[in-house]
This record gives sequence, C-alpha cells and structure tokens, in this order.
Amino acid sequence: MHILIIVAFIVFIIFVPQWWAKHTFKRYSEEKDHIDGTGGELAEHLLKRFEMSHVGVEVTEEGNDHYDPESKMVRLSPSNYNNKSLTAVAVAAHEVGHAIQDHRNETKLALRSTLVKSSIKLQRFGSIIMMVMPIVVIATRSPLAGFVFFATGLLSIAGSSVVHLVTLPVEWDASFGKAMPILKEGYIREQDHAAVNSILKAAAFTYIAASLTSILSIWRWIALLRR
Repeated sequence: MHILIIVAFIVFIIFVPQWWAKHTFKRYSEEKDHIDGTGGELAEHLLKRFEMSHVGVEVTEEGNDHYDPESKMVRLSPSNYNNKSLTAVAVAAHEVGHAIQDHRNETKLALRSTLVKSSIKLQRFGSIIMMVMPIVVIATRSPLAGFVFFATGLLSIAGSSVVHLVTLPVEWDASFGKAMPILKEGYIREQDHAAVNSILKAAAFTYIAASLTSILSIWRWIALLRR
C-alpha cells in the first residue's frame, strides 16, 4: 500500500505540471478577432520596438518555443507563430522577454546558458558511466568501483534536474518581469489579463516539468540497476 502511494505521488508531481501547462496553452489557443496580430508578428514588432534588429524570428517544431541566445533567434511553434490567440501572443512575448534579457546582458540568462551547456555534457557523461559501470564491476569484482561509478553517473544525470530548477527565476522574469508588463501596455485587453497570467505561469513552469521528468529518469536507472 505504501509503495502504491509513493508511486502515485511520483506520477502526480511529474506529470501534473506537464498536463497543466499543455491544458493551459490549449485552453487559450482559440483565435480572437480583437488581437491585432499573430504571435510571430508581435515578436517581430517587439524586437523592433526594443531595438533588437540583430534578433530574428522563425518557426520551429510544435511545442518547442524558445529563444536561442547563440543564434540570436526567437523560435515559435507554428500554432503560436501563425495564430492570433492569447496563447500565441503570451508565448511570443515570453520568448522575446528572454531576448531582452540577453540584449541587456542580464547575468541570470548568461548563467542559465552556461549551466544548460554543462548539464548536457554531464548528462552524456553520466549515461556513459552508467552503461560502462556493470562491465567495470564484473572485470574488477570490486563493490567499491561499482559504487563510485554509480554515484558519479547518478550525480551527472541529476545535474540536469538542478539546472532546470535553478533557471526557474530566469523563466519567471521573462514572464512577469518582461512579457506581462509589456502586454499590459495595450497589446491585450484588461479582461484578458487573468488568462494571460495563467499562460505565462505555464510558460515558466514548463521548466519544473522538465526537471521532474529528469528526476524520473534517475529513478528508472536506479530501478534498472537494482535488478
């Protein structure tokens, strides 16, 4: 019974944030006649307004909206780039918020970029360690070697979870330090403020969902090795 409760809790904390974010985006994805432009048009307008002509806007695969500080590119999924919906304009403003952070050389975004690069390398290293570990243990017949390899691999993979949680303030600032104040300047109606607030929360908390998913990956490794 206790195991079932633990499993149910793990499933809840991992999948509910993902479901909530997707549900929120979909709920406000209907096109509205009173919205003046698409998400892509708003992004291009805001980049010009904030004198960031060096930043571009392009379409990416669905569900992969992001700002790339290396290529200086705001990337929006087709539904957000082409549609006049609250979700489209909110997500576009959120990603432009990251571009503004980059343009202003804000340390939080720079730290996030550095951590993301490091976490990718650590994840790859950790995965290799976890795969090599059984061979080393069999070859050396040393429990200590197994423990060292296991701990090293596990910590490397866990690094990605820490990165996602550490970068949450960057996402929150893009939503509520940048996007929301801009959108309130006349880009959305006052009666839409609550809806856009929910969308921007979902945009920020997708990183929590990503972090919890990586934690699930760690749990799967542990379960596999216990066999």
